[in-house]
Amino acid sequence: MDFNSVWESVKNYFSDNYMSYVKFFSALIIGIIIIKILMRIITKIFAKSRMEHIAQKFLLTIIKFVLWLIFILSLLSLIGVEVSGMLTAISAILLAIGMALESNIANLANGIVIVSSHMFKKGDLISVNGVDGRVTEINFLFTTLTTPDNKKVTLPNSAIVNNAVVNAGANPKRRVDFTFSVAYETDVESVKKTVVEVMESNGSVYLDPKPFCKLKTLNSSSLDFFANCWCDSNDYWDVYYYVVENVYNEFKKKGISVPFTQIEVRERTDTVNMPFNPAPLPERVEKERPEEPETFIDKVKKAVDVENINRKKNKNNKQK
Repeated sequence: MDFNSVWESVKNYFSDNYMSYVKFFSALIIGIIIIKILMRIITKIFAKSRMEHIAQKFLLTIIKFVLWLIFILSLLSLIGVEVSGMLTAISAILLAIGMALESNIANLANGIVIVSSHMFKKGDLISVNGVDGRVTEINFLFTTLTTPDNKKVTLPNSAIVNNAVVNAGANPKRRVDFTFSVAYETDVESVKKTVVEVMESNGSVYLDPKPFCKLKTLNSSSLDFFANCWCDSNDYWDVYYYVVENVYNEFKKKGISVPFTQIEVRERTDTVNMPFNPAPLPERVEKERPEEPETFIDKVKKAVDVENINRKKNKNNKQK
């Protein structure tokens, strides 16, 4: 191998095309710098806006992908590569990926809906599709909840958007509802006063609006009272358990009876007399029924039987 001739060929190639490589690397460096500057500017603009963090991340990812795609196609065009065929191939690839990831794309779109509509936010206590928990994370595809017993539940965003969502943490205040049942002989005013005093004794309960208690239902075996009070959303369960426990204690102090289901069992000591008729069963008498009219099927059967009889007669005559 003649290395001198190879070296000369390499030198001639670079001497003839060095401007193309200078343009390519210059465009590469300048393009990378421009993309980084643009991304910093867009990130700062988003940071100053009121847009949700997840929406910012999603838009930044899309913008970055588009900028890099344009940049790479521009570089390829600069060095003489045909870009139109490559665009067609990229479109086909993106279409195939979109069809394969149809459910994930739906989750992604619903994630944007959740964030843009402010359905709930991180830290809210929600109930959706039979699952109760506090929102710990909202991402592009899934929403993560932590249940009261510290389980981690991951729900697809489509399942959230397509079902009713109860957001207990949407407002700073919540109403706590109670139902108390007492015996019929109980003084109504005493019950109402006792329940209201218990609710007012808790410092987490708002005094405006005032705690409320009224007789609601005359039940079959009890008087049912409806009561409620208002508190901060974070204090809901503390207030609920406090009121239930202390109302029960106050009822016992004041001799207010709480009814419960009771079954009374009695023993019979008398003799049970069961009258009966000692006569035997009557004899069967057959019912007289009119003869049924001859049907078409019966006529066919008779015709078949006549043919069989004639055949037997003919057979017997031949044997004789």
